[in-house]
Amino acid sequence: MTVIDISPSVMQFLLAFIVVAPLLGALAALLPAPPGLTGKNPDQAVLRHGVTVTGAVLVAAIVLAAGFDHDQPATMQATTDISWIPALDVRIHLGIDGISLPLLVLTALLTFLCALYSYFKLPAGPSPKAFVALVLVLESGTLATFAVLDLLLFFLAFEMVLIPMYFLIARWGGDQRQAAAWKFILYTLLGSVVMLLGLLLIGLKSGTFDMVALATDNGRGLTTSVQVIAVLAIGLGLAVKTPMWPLHSWLPDAHTAAPTVGSVLLAGVLLKMGTYGFVRILLPVAPDGMRTFAPYLAAFAVVGIVYGSLACLALARTGAKGDLKRLIAYSSVGHMGFVLLGIATMTPTGVNGALFANIAHGLITGLLFFLVGAIKDRYGTADLDTLAGATGAALYGRAPRLGALLAFAAVASLGLPGLAGFWGEMLTLFGAYSPAEGLSRHAFRTFMAIGAFGTLLTAAYMLIVVRRVCMGEHAPHSRLSPEEQAPQTPDGPEPSGAAGSRSSGSAGPRTATTPQLADIHPYEAVAWTPLAALTVVAGLWPAVLLGLTDPAVQQLLAGGKS
Repeated sequence: MTVIDISPSVMQFLLAFIVVAPLLGALAALLPAPPGLTGKNPDQAVLRHGVTVTGAVLVAAIVLAAGFDHDQPATMQATTDISWIPALDVRIHLGIDGISLPLLVLTALLTFLCALYSYFKLPAGPSPKAFVALVLVLESGTLATFAVLDLLLFFLAFEMVLIPMYFLIARWGGDQRQAAAWKFILYTLLGSVVMLLGLLLIGLKSGTFDMVALATDNGRGLTTSVQVIAVLAIGLGLAVKTPMWPLHSWLPDAHTAAPTVGSVLLAGVLLKMGTYGFVRILLPVAPDGMRTFAPYLAAFAVVGIVYGSLACLALARTGAKGDLKRLIAYSSVGHMGFVLLGIATMTPTGVNGALFANIAHGLITGLLFFLVGAIKDRYGTADLDTLAGATGAALYGRAPRLGALLAFAAVASLGLPGLAGFWGEMLTLFGAYSPAEGLSRHAFRTFMAIGAFGTLLTAAYMLIVVRRVCMGEHAPHSRLSPEEQAPQTPDGPEPSGAAGSRSSGSAGPRTATTPQLADIHPYEAVAWTPLAALTVVAGLWPAVLLGLTDPAVQQLLAGGKS
């Protein structure tokens, strides 16, 4: 069943366009604009170019999803297979199935929303031309990672995103951006070198780099020792990108220093590349090696869940001077721990839960980083003590719609039933209750219990954040009348005197000397509403996503057999 009937050749063109168009758009952004198209402001013209290109890619991704045959989500569709390097049997092999399609659409959506947001709120830094070009190269590399079906092409696409993200952090980031950018690039490059060795080992020992053929063979052409070495090498590279505890330490620094759109793309799509590699490559290609390391992967995953939650609790406590962006970054370590736990179960339930949690995390954490960026723009800081001590009413009293949306994103992140975050965590825990044959049930049920405890810790720190940031340190005793309220400030840091009076005084009833903040602007509403709406839709109708992933996961785990 397809929403619209599209011929196979058009589907091939759409997928190729989705991968290549951002790269061509990046090149065009760096060239001089044709006469008559620059308008009065060349900087706005190049930002408009970024919105146009990412918008065209998003439209193509939606049309591709509409033409996708939902009755056969386990079959590779829109495939292109062209010989590229015959001596190595490397092919330009593209295709999508029920596993990669949601990630492809999510990437196109988040990149478009980031381009749209940047058109109105460009982060301080060098030339907008370079900014737009880097975002488009980043989009092309991410989309290619989810679309290619050749191991060496996967590695090239996987590496393609590193340089753009490095410069986005180093040139458009905040405090400590250079150190954070170097930490990001060193961790990921070192992991990638090890991963390349594992990919080459699989390709040379099996005689092919084709991911579809390798998945169908299901490891039968590789000895157990080769599989174990390959999983160790490739898994380390993927674990750094995910990131898995204890290889996560680059993430909080990168998120804290990155501009808002950089944090959204890093959390929303780049982290998914690591977990996608586990599902697309290691589970079907080296099942015996995965079975050997699955208990260790699950153990690291649940440690990450608890560690990330405890770090967030430490940052959220009064007097810790915790940074809200840093807290959301540490929450990603915990959320991605659930994804890794689901993968480690090697069951359809667990892997489906991992894929669902991937999409949910991209929607919810992307929204959270958008909101935190907006709050930092208004207050001039993301320090939790300053935000909580600003007024007795805090965001609910000063920017009620912004406060309500932050509370919504927070409860979605903690896994409230009815929202997207719930289903991924629940399915991964169900998968851990009954892992694949050959894995210790007692160990995985212990991991399940630890993961369930992590959900309680997640709820604790998210509710503390809502209470402190949205309500202030103490609940307000009264609301002021409109006549008593001071005029709204522009969207940006308030005068230093007002900020100083808020941070130095204790929270209490809002007074006429404490000005309101600008609430949600129209461009912010346009950029954030799709993420909030999809969080609700995925929470209420999880079958829309699970109907795509489940047949593909079943076939992947069965070695290409239906």
